[in-house]
Amino acid sequence: MYAAKASRASHHTRLALAACAGAVLITGIAGIAAAQSGGRRGGGNNGAAAAQSGGRRGGGNNGIPAAQSGGRLGGGSDGPGFTVNPFPHRTGDADSGRGVFRFETFGNEGFWTDAVRLPQGMMAARFTPLDALKLGLNVDADALPRATRAALARELRTDLTRRNAPMLNNPRAMDELINANAIIGMVARDTNGDGRLDIRSGDKVGVSCAICHSITNGSVFDPRSELMGGVGSRLDGRTTHSIDVGGLFALGANSRALYPDLQLELGGGTIGRAPRGLNANSTEAEVDAYFRNKAFYPRGLFDDTPDGVGNPIQNTPLFRTDLSAPYGTAGEHVLPDNFANAVYTLLLDMTTLVTPEGREFLRIKAGAAGEELADGYAKVLQETGVTGFPFVQASTGFRIGDPASPAGRRVDNRKLLDMNAYTDSLQAPQGARVNMASARRGRELFRARCTSCHNVDQGRFVPPLLIAPSTIFPAYNPEVIATRMPPQSPVQNSPGTFDDKFVVIDASDRGDPRGNALTLLLDLNRKPQFLHDASVPSLGRLLDPARGRTSPHPFYISDVQQRADVLAFLRSLDTGS
Repeated sequence: MYAAKASRASHHTRLALAACAGAVLITGIAGIAAAQSGGRRGGGNNGAAAAQSGGRRGGGNNGIPAAQSGGRLGGGSDGPGFTVNPFPHRTGDADSGRGVFRFETFGNEGFWTDAVRLPQGMMAARFTPLDALKLGLNVDADALPRATRAALARELRTDLTRRNAPMLNNPRAMDELINANAIIGMVARDTNGDGRLDIRSGDKVGVSCAICHSITNGSVFDPRSELMGGVGSRLDGRTTHSIDVGGLFALGANSRALYPDLQLELGGGTIGRAPRGLNANSTEAEVDAYFRNKAFYPRGLFDDTPDGVGNPIQNTPLFRTDLSAPYGTAGEHVLPDNFANAVYTLLLDMTTLVTPEGREFLRIKAGAAGEELADGYAKVLQETGVTGFPFVQASTGFRIGDPASPAGRRVDNRKLLDMNAYTDSLQAPQGARVNMASARRGRELFRARCTSCHNVDQGRFVPPLLIAPSTIFPAYNPEVIATRMPPQSPVQNSPGTFDDKFVVIDASDRGDPRGNALTLLLDLNRKPQFLHDASVPSLGRLLDPARGRTSPHPFYISDVQQRADVLAFLRSLDTGS
């Protein structure tokens, strides 16, 4: 959703360790000093209500001042010093929110069953429970009858061949797992109204938040690998690093219905990891090849902006959301309910984009390229016989382009607030057991080197900063592709994959600049790769100066022992550290 002049690669979600030292820190207030003294970032009486309706964070046109330092920042501090969280959010009932998080689809089963035709594709491929685990899907053992659970446990201890694991290799057993709502995040609905769940008898399958943000405790099967899903009791809020989203999408009998999530050829160019973009005439086989290519759509990543840019990013946790605003790689949402509404109305039912409101949203965001995307998508839907959309049940009439309702639609607000309460309540996992002497040394190094951006105490709210692209990525050299109406920033792209996530989507909707939001430094020991584009294969590599001065996040610790101490500290972190 951009008019690219040439084929370029670039990308982005929220970083783990986004700018440990010497940085240009950007805030949405009238300066860092105001925030450190406890001033609210909205200014005046803007408050949460203004943010709920998409109010500008900076208030008026206050500009975005930058604090610069060419030397070492932090100076032994415990963090940037913010004392008041500028982004409080409303909450509802956490118990009800658990059901929303796990099972609510708001009607998107129509999209996944009637448009993408995912269950039909699974059946045609004779997809089995073993295939599901290999695709990184997780199984809720508590949803299964005891005999089924015991059989799975027994077979998972074998060599997994058809002879020794007949249930795991049986496509009908996969049906049973879906009908039992045991495949976490894949939700069966009694859409034919006969009082039972059976996807071979007309019932449909939708998708909930849990598919990317829940794992299991591995009590029945712990793969001890990020290449397979697990079987056990649910652990909500934790990142599903194992899931092969692209492989799952390619199973759809009509994966072309996921057109906005592809890397497209728009305006004569393409942006993303692939050398060439797809278009409305691309075949099902070409679409499936893109989704299955791990160089284009890596495991554990999800392209969460339906903008025609090939920018899959790492899945992130959804625990302690009371501490982690703003949300999204570029900090594009200050409220978690707005973030969730965008997911439900734009990502989990992409056909919203070809409604009149969706087309206007694309026009606001990308001008002619947005209109081209909508026209191409409408062509695909017509050719593949998709009708009756949009599928997600949402109220209409809201302001288009508002963060609370990007395409003028909003799902049940009470349920969104209930989910806020639930994800706020989800606790982060305990930190890893490490050598405590090493971790203590690492803590002091972290205080001296990294606290211009990050807090030492992960039980505090994330510093509400946006890190300038040129700081987090010294090679950032963007080309302006298109201008937009203020306060939106221009559509712009730099070589490489690091900035692809915010080529189109950033925090400028509310008057804030383009930049990277920070994240809680939690559950790092389980994380298999780092930076939002998964471009760094380990935490140790992230801090290793061998990556080079112009690589993303060039904040290194040269001494090998000191680096090991900082790694021990980071891996030990939890909210009680």
